[in-house]
Amino acid sequence: MSKIKIIIADDHQLFRNGLRILLEAFDDFEICGEAVNGTEVIKILENTDCDLVLMDIDMPVMDGIDATRESLTINPGVKIIALSMYGEEEYYHRMVEAGAKGFLLKDSDINEVKEAIVNVHNGGNYFSQELLQHVIQKIRSRETETKHANLSNREKEILYNICEGLSNQEIAERLFISKRTVDKHRANLLSKTNSKNTASLILYAIKNKIIEI
Repeated sequence: MSKIKIIIADDHQLFRNGLRILLEAFDDFEICGEAVNGTEVIKILENTDCDLVLMDIDMPVMDGIDATRESLTINPGVKIIALSMYGEEEYYHRMVEAGAKGFLLKDSDINEVKEAIVNVHNGGNYFSQELLQHVIQKIRSRETETKHANLSNREKEILYNICEGLSNQEIAERLFISKRTVDKHRANLLSKTNSKNTASLILYAIKNKIIEI
């Protein structure tokens, strides 16, 4: 099986070096480039075949949000996982809208990093559980009241299963309905919540307290 080719994008050399060493210990991964800002990520993608970018959000010259958007323009198939620190919650929705498929805290255990990379590379989404808990606490501490879309009970049920990481086929089998029906409900959910992708749906569900982690 071919290795997953990864770009590490972060403006701190010590962090990049440490992450590279840890990732290269796994036979499944190959580091195909390192970048200190978004502009360098773009240059690497223009000249190198890469599968996934571990993207710092706060970088000089071009930040992770713009770099994510530009990266997907150059290579629509590349997967983006945001590298986050506490206090950057305001950027999460913007990263999701730009196309990020997952979020990891910078102090995550390397095994969690591996799990995130594999899940996202295989077409899934990944959100650090510790990070999600922190986001939820921030929302609750502000006592935010949000109006969410008028979702039917079935749509909420579908959304809950999406947040569990199930595919449309798996949801169909669990709920004893056709995959075509699930496809339609997912499309309705994206439209009603003004979400662009599954990651955005998950954040929407958390923010509006439709699910709790």
